[in-house]
Amino acid sequence: MQIGMDRREFAQQTSLALGGLMAGMCLDPRYLVAEESDGPDDRLLLLGLNALARAHESDYFVDGHKGASLVAAHLMCIDNALDKATRSRIVQLFDLNWASQKLCAPFPKEDPAPDQIQKIGAALADGSGVLRQVGHDAIFAMLAIKAFRMLPEAATPQRIDGVCKMIRMFKPWRDIAPAPDVMPPPFSDSVAASRFILNETSMAIDRFVGFGQGFSGHMLTFGQSLVELADMGDEEWAESCRTAFCKYVTVTRQGPTPDDKRFKDHPPSQLRPNSAEYWQRRGDRTLGIGHVFKYPYSYYDLLDRANDAELTQRLDAQAYHIF
Repeated sequence: MQIGMDRREFAQQTSLALGGLMAGMCLDPRYLVAEESDGPDDRLLLLGLNALARAHESDYFVDGHKGASLVAAHLMCIDNALDKATRSRIVQLFDLNWASQKLCAPFPKEDPAPDQIQKIGAALADGSGVLRQVGHDAIFAMLAIKAFRMLPEAATPQRIDGVCKMIRMFKPWRDIAPAPDVMPPPFSDSVAASRFILNETSMAIDRFVGFGQGFSGHMLTFGQSLVELADMGDEEWAESCRTAFCKYVTVTRQGPTPDDKRFKDHPPSQLRPNSAEYWQRRGDRTLGIGHVFKYPYSYYDLLDRANDAELTQRLDAQAYHIF
């Protein structure tokens, strides 16, 4: 696990070093095209933060997904040291779909206030105990907090306030009492918590075959967001979501209902989102609302933290259902 932590620390230091240069470049329309680069492209972070901060003005749910996926894609690229071809294709997909939208447009120039990032954690904690729309309040809050810390010059009051407004818009969803046998480890225990989440994901994949994989995919993203928050030193914010996460596990363990819509399963495939070929085969207009980036980011992050060969092998055999 120490190797994984070193990788994340390296990635964050790299982003901080390049952040000022890339953020300035993002304000220039010339840079709304994919750039050839040997390093991580912090531009996706800024576009994602712009979208997350503006989502409350339009469709907070759909547009929030787009912003979160931009951040998650950047993190997936740097955490997994994806090669240049893969990174370039991912950036190209954003340029073809969302990068030029008003949602991602620059914000007015304003002095950054990184000390206000804590407002996002407070907004998340305000919903303590309530399961809100599959845990997206936690997922989006974590990605925004992490991105702002990696790109502190983007942590302006307008962006932070916009993210807080979005977080507070999420509505209760299947907010049932948690089953007493749902007992995740402390989220600060990165290894144990990651193994718990991945085991629940594995069971959910099998349980929801033929009904789409939204439940298993969000087990990854909701659970990982809490582990990541705790790992960043924000254990209190992570634990404020414990009851909500236990409710989600309870709902997921119940499996499909008789009225649930059926979906065609993905065919078996050896391709995974860490390869350029995977993204080439997806086509140019297949991003949906961004799960295609959020799911694999959380998947690879949790596998790295869990450091369990058997669990990795089992999930890899099932992963085509999600990807």
